[in-house]
Amino acid sequence: MITLKGDSIYLRALEPNDLEFIYAMENDQSIWEVSNTQTPYSRFLIRQYLENAHQDIYEAKQLRLAICQDEDFPAIGLIDLFDFDPKNNRAGVGILIQDSAHRNQKIGSEALNLLIRYSFRHLNLHQLYANIGEQNEASKALFTKFGFQCIGVKKDWNLINGVYQDEAIYQLINQQF
Repeated sequence: MITLKGDSIYLRALEPNDLEFIYAMENDQSIWEVSNTQTPYSRFLIRQYLENAHQDIYEAKQLRLAICQDEDFPAIGLIDLFDFDPKNNRAGVGILIQDSAHRNQKIGSEALNLLIRYSFRHLNLHQLYANIGEQNEASKALFTKFGFQCIGVKKDWNLINGVYQDEAIYQLINQQF
């Protein structure tokens, strides 16, 4: 896996020493609604996941990359390609910055820009899509900044705190790369 480097961040493959970071993220109940997590993950399961993280995107149908700022390697977030479909040249995109202190600093923008370029130039994808809760204004602003368009709304799609909420699907067709 090549390292994808921007001006202030870089994206890298997951490493065994990401175990505690991923454990903390996957078990943070405040973000379960955006990750569709229902139950806690054990360190054992995450260790197994990391042992298989070397799988090629064509085999695993997903790619999870750590978002890093410093050269000493610690991750501050994750960005994913999921539901990779090489027949139709598309994949879903998800991004999460763990610590709220790192949010609203253009880290997500730089990470998404790097992933879009990688997806279109190296994986030759035709389209990317993102599922975004209607209440998530920050994510809607981030994805529309890069040309993603809302193509539909799934009504009462997610049950969050006892209330059904809509989820929009945003799509970016590769016309510029």
